[in-house]
Amino acid sequence: MRPDQAPRRPRAAGLLLAAGGGRRLGGRPKALLRHDGALLVERAARALREAGCARVHVVLGAGAAEVRERAELSGCVLVDNPGWADGMGSSLRAGLRSLAGTDARGALVSLVDQPGIGPEAYARVLDAFTGETCLVSAVYDGGRGHPVLLGSAHWAGVAETARGDRGAREYLREHSAEIRLVECGDVAEAYDIDTAADLGRLRPGGAH
Repeated sequence: MRPDQAPRRPRAAGLLLAAGGGRRLGGRPKALLRHDGALLVERAARALREAGCARVHVVLGAGAAEVRERAELSGCVLVDNPGWADGMGSSLRAGLRSLAGTDARGALVSLVDQPGIGPEAYARVLDAFTGETCLVSAVYDGGRGHPVLLGSAHWAGVAETARGDRGAREYLREHSAEIRLVECGDVAEAYDIDTAADLGRLRPGGAH
C-alpha cells in the first residue's frame, strides 16, 4: 500500500479544561500557574498539538481575561464558560458544545492542572481512537485517568450527565465495558495541582 493510500486516523480535537479557580490554592486560577517557565495552560495546549491535535479548544473561566492577555495560545479556539464555578462538568459541556459543527470526530479531554501528563500520553490515547463510537482512557497503575477520548457519538450523553466536578465520570462508569484502556504510567504522572502542598511539584524557572 502506498503512503497516500494508508487509512487516515479519524480527526480528534484537543479539549483542554482550564477554567478552574483554584479555590484550595487561595483563588489562584490554575491556568496561570507557572511550571518550567511557561503557564500551565500554555504547556497543556502545546502538548496537545505535539501529540497530533490539529484543533485545540481551551475552556476558560476563572481569570479568563488575564489568561487571554498573558498566555500564548495562538491557533487555539478559546471558549468562555461563565458557569465555571459550577464545576468541571460545566466546562466539559461548554467545550463539547464548541466542537459541534466542526470536523472533529472525537474530543481528547485533558485537565490544565495535570502538568505531569504530556504529549507522549496524549499521543498514545489518540493512537487508540478509531471513530465516533469509540471511548478511550489512559490508565495509571490499573486506574483510569486523563486524558480521555470521547467519540462524538457520546458527546450528547456525556453532556447530559456532566454535573458538578464529576465531568464524564458517571457516563464512563455506565459505559465501562466499551472503553479502550491505554497504559500511560510509564510516560506520565497523573497528579493534580489542587492544594498549596501540591505547588511544590511546580518548577517556576526556566526559559519561557
